[in-house]
Amino acid sequence: MASRPDRRSLGAQRHADGKRRCAWCPADPLYIAYHDEEWGVPVHADAKLFEMLCLEGAQAGLSWLTILRKRRNYRAAFDEFDAEKMVRYDAAKRRRLLRDPGIVRNRLKVEAFISNAAAYLKVRESFKSFDAYLWQFSGGKVLRRRPLTLGDIATSTPVSDAMSKDLKQRGFRFVGTTICYAFMQAVGIVDEHQRYCWKAGGKHVKA
Repeated sequence: MASRPDRRSLGAQRHADGKRRCAWCPADPLYIAYHDEEWGVPVHADAKLFEMLCLEGAQAGLSWLTILRKRRNYRAAFDEFDAEKMVRYDAAKRRRLLRDPGIVRNRLKVEAFISNAAAYLKVRESFKSFDAYLWQFSGGKVLRRRPLTLGDIATSTPVSDAMSKDLKQRGFRFVGTTICYAFMQAVGIVDEHQRYCWKAGGKHVKA
């Protein structure tokens, strides 16, 4: 029996609709919509950036599809990621969150969301916007790469290292360099669709 191919060698894969997509994107409609409509698209709205940073942290040790399926529940549980409301959560609210089956009931992650809200508000006060703070790490530019295979996709870079270090110094949690790089990809600071993925747009420029 032939051995299964190494996933790291996979290039963009053709889906049932005839489009090639990044090999990490399964044939799940929710994931396909995320890949096609969100991943790698530049985000500049503070609230959305804060939400995505929290959700990337929630993903730690889990699959992103798990978090995608719970995203609506997360928004309801955390007041649409309104940081000013989140920092006022009392002990009773925290207990309710840890009993909520619609989210990942991990105490460290729930507490991180709340402490991150406080850190986020401080950053906005210092930099006028979370957007300005985060995009400074790329010089305000989209860092575009077009890896051929899954193995060519980065998991961290000096830019994500710098972002992670600074976020930690400002009190954020669950913001290691790998999480920061995934976040940068998700919010379009990095555009890393694989070569020949239909979202790559024929651009093979390396950052």
